[in-house]
Amino acid sequence: MKYYPKVSLIIEEHTFSYKLFEALENVSKTYSQRKAAQELGVSHAVLNRRIKEAEERFGFKLIVATGAGSELTDNAKEILQKYRKYTHRLKDREKLIICGGYTSSRLMETLTSKYGLNAAIYRTSDKNAIHLASLDMVDILTLDDPVHAFIQNLDFVPIAYDHLVLVSNVKKHHNINELNGKKFVEIIDSPQRLAWNTLDDNQIKYKLADEFKLPYDALRFVQKNPEFYTFISSSLWEGSDIIKNETRHIISCVICNKEDERINDFLNFILTFKGQQLVEECGFESVR
Repeated sequence: MKYYPKVSLIIEEHTFSYKLFEALENVSKTYSQRKAAQELGVSHAVLNRRIKEAEERFGFKLIVATGAGSELTDNAKEILQKYRKYTHRLKDREKLIICGGYTSSRLMETLTSKYGLNAAIYRTSDKNAIHLASLDMVDILTLDDPVHAFIQNLDFVPIAYDHLVLVSNVKKHHNINELNGKKFVEIIDSPQRLAWNTLDDNQIKYKLADEFKLPYDALRFVQKNPEFYTFISSSLWEGSDIIKNETRHIISCVICNKEDERINDFLNFILTFKGQQLVEECGFESVR
């Protein structure tokens, strides 16, 4: 079965049927109420009544007569533009939308390119990506930190493993006790929670002195300020593996659009031997 959505809108506490917006759409294209009625398969009187009733509820004109026929007013054009925006979101997308964390979305760029999937990829925090997915604006959601999938009770698929490395601008550290008393910069909404938990469990005293939204900003800051440290995904940067085992975590994806066969085929590719080879080439660990 095929499903075709029709959008109604609530404007100023009044509900307007999709039939009104289809009338405006056709008048905007034909410049004629009579031709618009023919396109919609209704009588001219029916279309005219729809327009008049809506104008009464709005309190302003939607269509005016001109020398060339009928034309939408500026208010009607604004309303129609809003309608187009919402209906556009409901259309099946030729280009799939992938949105996820900074680390997982980087992996997706390589995988989609090698597979040949027509997709637009957007990088943001896990929480922002989940919000966009909840608005039905995402086909594939990718997560840097699996904790968000558990919190939101999402049906996720593991596609890789990653871990955190210690990054500093001084000598390489070999023992976690060497971090006692050090100052760190935090990357908001990242798997760094695993590092802080590990330091706490080992009774390491540390200070979170600054915070950044982007891992690359935190990395640049640490490189310029030798007294600061941070933890970052090993797939993004080289560093000390002193808490590798404690911070090993899943990189996952959530299929939001289950109706598109392209997505299922792509996911199957990721989990094949060739797909997992690409995962390792990108600096991650295979889940096979």
